[in-house]
Amino acid sequence: MGRIRLTFACGDYDRTRAIEDGSVAVDGVDVTYLRLPVEETFFRMLRHREFDVAEMSLSTYVATLNALEAGEQPPFVALPVYTSRQFRHGGIFVNTSAGIEKPADLRGKRIGMPEYQLTACVWQRGILADEYGLPLDASTFHTGGQETPGRIEKGKVDVPFQVGPIPVGRTLSQLLGEGEIDALFSPRIPSSFVRGDGRVARLFPDTVAAEKDYFGVTGIFPIMHVVVLRRDVYEQNRWVAQSLTKALVEAKAQAYARIYDASALRFMEPWLNVHLEEARALLGEDYWSYGLGDADHHTLATFLRYHREQGLSRTLRTAQQLFAPESLESFVI
Repeated sequence: MGRIRLTFACGDYDRTRAIEDGSVAVDGVDVTYLRLPVEETFFRMLRHREFDVAEMSLSTYVATLNALEAGEQPPFVALPVYTSRQFRHGGIFVNTSAGIEKPADLRGKRIGMPEYQLTACVWQRGILADEYGLPLDASTFHTGGQETPGRIEKGKVDVPFQVGPIPVGRTLSQLLGEGEIDALFSPRIPSSFVRGDGRVARLFPDTVAAEKDYFGVTGIFPIMHVVVLRRDVYEQNRWVAQSLTKALVEAKAQAYARIYDASALRFMEPWLNVHLEEARALLGEDYWSYGLGDADHHTLATFLRYHREQGLSRTLRTAQQLFAPESLESFVI
């Protein structure tokens, strides 16, 4: 049997660069790497199944597993490869006239978000409920395009909370600046904040301190994205799950080595190496871990609980149930 060719749609990441440039080979596979914005990748993969392999929002992927309750096979199979991880306290913005000084002040407020089911927003709602005592039903949620009107949910959302679209032709960034919503939960920084609009501020002004405190209490570095295969690709060649996982783990290992180089900084961050040392001291040597080690298992279990509590999952699943079994174990000598 010859090699197979697969398309892989993913973002522009140091941890996947070696797959894109071919310096790390995938056993038995010729990869066509399509470097796309995450929103485009997610939309095209969920709606049209355009790619063989793709990065996908963790929340979107978990929602596709609801097909099991209808006796159907979900359209994708995931690998325990987390192309995106990010603390999300820094993605909560407020209108400075809304009287919001602390998380409890969000009670009764109008909260905008691009989509209810976004992974970042699931984490933000869950963190505020768990760590700051803000009930899930304490606010109303308003969805739509952050910078461009007309964004809709990628999948059906039927949840027991007040969720509705913003007015046609408006954007969340506009509404936040004008005070027509009181807060914004988002994975992206709103343009109103970027341009220095004094009416928009972060809920947590010292974001780094808040996120370090959160990690200190919970041990969680939130997982945002996984890598998925279309189910037909997986069923035809189940060995691909192991081949891709091995290659992506090696690509990440090479990225670790490249980024920590004091001879010439790879990124325009003057204190990059110091910050990497701080991250390793706080989060551990393998701070961007893949797989199902104890920390990742705890992180995923927490997210799956949030997904269920927020009405997005019909069943509370386990972390092991998310992934192709071939990607969770390997041979030893």
